[in-house]
Amino acid sequence: MKDRLIRFLFFSVFSIITGLIVGFIDVFFSKGLILAANWRVEYFNQLIILLPFIGVLMIFLYKKYGKGSLKGMGYVFEAAHMENVIIPKRLIPFSIISTWTTHLFGGSAGREGVAVQIGATVANTITVYIEKKVRLNINDLKKILISTGISAGFSGLFGTPFAATIFSLEILNMGMVEYKALFPAFLAAYTAYGVSNYFEMHHFTFLVKEFPKHEVRDITMFLMATFIFAIVGYCFAFFLKKFKKNRYIVDLDPMRKIFFGSIILAILLWIAYRGRYSGLGTNLIDIAFSKEKLYSYDWLLKMLFTVFTLGIGFQGGEVTPIFAIGGSLGGVLGAWFGIPVEFLAAIGYCAVFASSTNTFLASFLIGIEIFGYNMAGYLFIACAMAYLFSGELSIYEGQKKGHLKI
Repeated sequence: MKDRLIRFLFFSVFSIITGLIVGFIDVFFSKGLILAANWRVEYFNQLIILLPFIGVLMIFLYKKYGKGSLKGMGYVFEAAHMENVIIPKRLIPFSIISTWTTHLFGGSAGREGVAVQIGATVANTITVYIEKKVRLNINDLKKILISTGISAGFSGLFGTPFAATIFSLEILNMGMVEYKALFPAFLAAYTAYGVSNYFEMHHFTFLVKEFPKHEVRDITMFLMATFIFAIVGYCFAFFLKKFKKNRYIVDLDPMRKIFFGSIILAILLWIAYRGRYSGLGTNLIDIAFSKEKLYSYDWLLKMLFTVFTLGIGFQGGEVTPIFAIGGSLGGVLGAWFGIPVEFLAAIGYCAVFASSTNTFLASFLIGIEIFGYNMAGYLFIACAMAYLFSGELSIYEGQKKGHLKI
């Protein structure tokens, strides 16, 4: 009983401290990202020209001062799965500044990678401090504590504490949920969520009110769309992996790769509606849920630009572009299949995420938190199908794969 009480108190204090610190950093990062996005929209023609030079500067600083920080998410998985791996604290400022830079000068990337890295780094730093000061060996708790940090980072950024909690339990091992971390991850997620709310951070929500009819045709179209979402999520993970691992790309000098790659990227982004596919992709999400004009190829170009941006060495994340890909594809399919556009955009938003990250429960919960509980039944079916039919590939290379899905 005494040991249980000590563990409860330890996890409670650890989770609250982690949630507070990560929540504050998430707010700081998010406000800077909003500012960078606004400047990019206003001065796009001037800033996009500088993209190649900024890319070279970023790689130079990483190589000279980063001490391996360019690993990014790789450090998070190594710290969780291996002993004696310490995430360098400088990963936080490097990931934040490099992501701001990517977005400011027109790159197509996400932000969750930074939030997860922030959370994991803070949790790992606190863990190392405890081990040194208290002389307590907590290697057996390491994965739990890393999950706690991941949960706080995701929740503070997206404002979805339930999904953030389960995401942190699912993401480290495909098909396995680390329920040992449930309590600390949940407490840290709600703490970070409280901090972001206190500073009035805007989180995307949309209540879906129109649903397909309970007829054979509509249900068939819904299932067909879900299968398409699964394939698209798989394709995103596949293209990202192949681009990053291509031997011709890998053998290139990082500075030359990002410089010449950025020239191509900048030209294509300027030609493609002058920045429509730059940044997070929240503009495409807004269009998908506001009945504005969606192009049938919006989702494809967003996917290709994001793969290219991350593949040549720019920093950021993949999740928000995945939401944009799924939402815009769902909007297009909704119009084609005769199903309410906002409904299928919401399904695509979550199902492509489930497919590309191998996280069924987190995808299901993020849909409920963003689009309303009336979507629960449809989301469960869509996310389950997307998860099962997408294979074992994931955007996260460090994700352990213990067994086959089927």
